[in-house]
Amino acid sequence: MLLKLFSRGNTLIAGDLVEVRSAEEILATLDEHGNLEGLPFMPEMLAYCGKQMRVDKVAHKTCDTVRPVRGRTLLRAVHLEGIRCNGAAHDGCQALCTFFWKEAWLKKVGTAKPVARSAQPSTGSARCTVETLQRECRRPVGPDGVVRYRCQATDLPDYTGPLAWWNPWQYIMDAVTGNWSVGHVLRVVFLGAWRRVIETGVGYRAQIATYNVVARSVGGRPWCNLVGPLPRGAPTPGSELNVAPGDVVRIRPRAEIVATLSETSKNRGLMFDPEMERYCGSTHRVRSIITRIIDEKTGAMIDMKQPCIVLQDVYCKSDYSKQRLMCPRAIVSYWRPLWLEKLPADTPVDPQARSS
Repeated sequence: MLLKLFSRGNTLIAGDLVEVRSAEEILATLDEHGNLEGLPFMPEMLAYCGKQMRVDKVAHKTCDTVRPVRGRTLLRAVHLEGIRCNGAAHDGCQALCTFFWKEAWLKKVGTAKPVARSAQPSTGSARCTVETLQRECRRPVGPDGVVRYRCQATDLPDYTGPLAWWNPWQYIMDAVTGNWSVGHVLRVVFLGAWRRVIETGVGYRAQIATYNVVARSVGGRPWCNLVGPLPRGAPTPGSELNVAPGDVVRIRPRAEIVATLSETSKNRGLMFDPEMERYCGSTHRVRSIITRIIDEKTGAMIDMKQPCIVLQDVYCKSDYSKQRLMCPRAIVSYWRPLWLEKLPADTPVDPQARSS
């Protein structure tokens, strides 16, 4: 009942078991550019047709990393557990983005109830084929000769709408869809609002001291200041890559990492943000080494000057992100080698870490 009241058309909730529809059914929902309600269906997603998976989160909102970072809203979409884009149709992009799945591309297992009429596949349509999906991965080459790509990440502003951080509907949806518990939602919103007050500068030091006591008492984390000691523009330290996928590493303590940062909280252009600080001191297995990703703002491929490291089950949980609290997109975190300590292969990983 609550889902119907607040869902704005969503019918699935976190934990639902769904089956991805066949390629023919999905293609029939798409326009001549491979989109449904502006959202591209990507060739990498075809591999999951016919498979059963659980809904990880309802994507009723997300974060826009194309324009100035902000929250956005969308309708009838979810993220599925344990799958990310492998970049196979985008020249090996290694960003490991979470897919957005429209409810029309899925069917709930164990029920004969159809999806909402507005999301029903338009059977018989021949506007989109697999070849269309492949073609739409690249934009026409411009005068500069640079190849630019198109995907769900680059097109995100086109299929989402504006969402103010203070809009209460989103937080109600976070709870009623099962994305987060009621207690988690209340804690994150309460602490997030308090941090905004602290940032006004009124009673700054006294408020931080009080905030830290209260945050710990409700299961949150203390005030996080990640400003490094190195001046803006000054060189920051680096290190050689000495890990490979499958290796076990420990994330160094916060103080050691902050010592490698500039006053803009970056090391060689890579931001260390509050969502990463929660993992300091924990042990994880290396998932992959990142050397090239698509720039979401321009669509061009970026070959990294220094490789970044992705760890298993380490991603943004958006508890402390301005403008986009509790975003369900789960963007993976990128780590510099000097922020990690390699451990023996038989070292157990953090109990909360699971392969994803």
